[in-house]
This record gives sequence, structure tokens and C-alpha cells, in this order.
Amino acid sequence: MSDTQEFEHRLAGVLRRVYSDHTALQSIERLSGGASQETWLIRTNGGDAPFSLILRRAPAGVEWSPGSAGIGLANEARLIEAAETVGVPVPKVAHILREDEALGDGFLMTKIEGETIARRILRNPEFEYARAVLPAQCGTALAKIHSISKPDDADLKISSAIDQLNYYDDIYRATSACRPIFDLASMWLRENAPTPAAPVLVHGDFRLGNIMVDENGLASVLDWELAHLGDPREDISWMCVNSWRFGQSQNRLGGFGHVEDLLEAYADAGGQAFTPADIDWWEMLGSMKWGVMCMTMYESFRSGADPSVERAAIGRRVSETEIDLINLLEKHTDA
Repeated sequence: MSDTQEFEHRLAGVLRRVYSDHTALQSIERLSGGASQETWLIRTNGGDAPFSLILRRAPAGVEWSPGSAGIGLANEARLIEAAETVGVPVPKVAHILREDEALGDGFLMTKIEGETIARRILRNPEFEYARAVLPAQCGTALAKIHSISKPDDADLKISSAIDQLNYYDDIYRATSACRPIFDLASMWLRENAPTPAAPVLVHGDFRLGNIMVDENGLASVLDWELAHLGDPREDISWMCVNSWRFGQSQNRLGGFGHVEDLLEAYADAGGQAFTPADIDWWEMLGSMKWGVMCMTMYESFRSGADPSVERAAIGRRVSETEIDLINLLEKHTDA
């Protein structure tokens, strides 16, 4: 039996145990390259299972450890379940894979219909109404996420503002690269660090690309692998980082709206009352973070660890973050 046949055989067994003996695996399709996680579209036939399911799974042979950057797929599934209980739009978790099922770390969830590609969401006419309502919907969703009590069996780290600045500053300096704007940004961020807020559950990567959007707006919040306990302003600001506006820089919030609308809905839904100025420090940190990530992507290409063109292309974007940091620093110097 080939590895593919073995994978399908074990998956079919899981479907029968989760749903019924009459459930059959009709087809599976890999949906993405999955540098960190695999995503599979599953079609079923018979039994009580939905026709379409999504399997989110660690690459074959890779197991999560507490030292990993992500939280692990079992923890991710538990957070999605917790998010569902407070009304965050998320897929429904159907099953968390067990060790004895021999499929690795992962979970099954329902398939949500919608769009994740930012260019289409920001430009296509069918999303015109969605763009209008997304700011408030995102604010409400974030308030609910930040209200979630950490599940007792979920292993999450605490990461404060200074923790994150230290982490990415250390990575930058370890590259031995000389990028003066990063040095200046790091200095400004240390000198102007905000008063810490009480830590809440933070999604960690809330932006276009990690949310599902349909013609009515926010359909689902996806990709919880970077969740942690931290400052709520981190989530709000990440969507404001210019790199995640995808060319629509005139709209501070994700390229589609105004952060003021998100903040109003966030407060109305029980979140803290923040002003746009409260987000500024975190937006600058976010630009620096993404710049450092781009540097590491290029380094993986240069070293041959991952010679894909995608890594090289993303690595080139470090210059964009330098321009963003210059603009942000000039704004605050003038102020």
C-alpha cells in the first residue's frame, strides 16, 4: 500500500468513527502548499457527514512541541471551539485527531464558503457591500475573541509589547544585516512603549488572507496558529499595517475601511475604548515585525533551506516595510 493509499485508508476510518459506518471517503484534494500546515478538502458520500470537510494537518512526520512558534493544531482547534461559544464566526470543529489514528497532528472542520484572497475582496464588485460592513464586523469579532477565557487544556504563551519587540529585534540582529531604519524604529519603539494592557486572548494574525469574506461580510475567522495571551491592540493594529492593505493604502484598516469604525464597534461589543492614536505604536511594531519576517524569508532562500521563488519574492518586500517605517517615524517626529 502506497503512502497516499495508507493516508486515505486511515482518513476513511476516522470519518466512519466520527460519523457512521456508512460514511465513505469520496475524494481528497490538497488546497495549499502549506509551508507550515497542510489543508485538505475532503468530499464524503453517505452517512451523516457533511459533503465537504476541511482537514488541517501538520506536514507528515512533523509533531508540535511547546517550543514551536505556532500553538499546535490541537490547541488551535480548542480555541476555535471556544470562539464558537462566544459567537465568533468560525468553522465548526468536527474532530481533533488522536495519536492512535496515525494521521499526525490536526483536526477536521466544516467548510465555510467565501473568499480569502485580498485582491478580490478589495476590488471585486460583488464585495462592495462586504467592504462597507467589514470594519464594524471585525471590531465585534475581535471584542468577542478578546473576551474568551483560555481553555484549561490549551497551552498558550504570554507575549507583551516589549516581549515581541525583543524577539524580533534579536532575530534582526542575528542576521548581521545593516538596516538603519530598523535600528531607528527599534529605538523609537523602546522609548515610546505604551503602558501594558491586561493580557487577553489575541488571535495573532488577524488580517485579510486569514478571514473568510462573502457578499455579506465576515464569514469566518481562520488560522489561529499564532494565538497567544497579549495586548488587544496588537490584533487591531496588525490589520492596519500598510503591508496588509494590499495596495489600498488610503484606507488604514486593511485597505477597505477606517479604523475608527472598527474601534467604535469593538467598544460597543464590550472591548476597551481605544482611539486611533492608541494603535500607532503597535502599527509601527507590526511593520517592523513583518520586515524582519521578510528578511528571514529571504535568508531561507539565500541559504538554500527553501529555494522557492515565493521565499525570494517575499524577501524583496523588506524594502516596503522600510518605507512604511520612515513614513510612520516622520509622522510621529512631526507630531
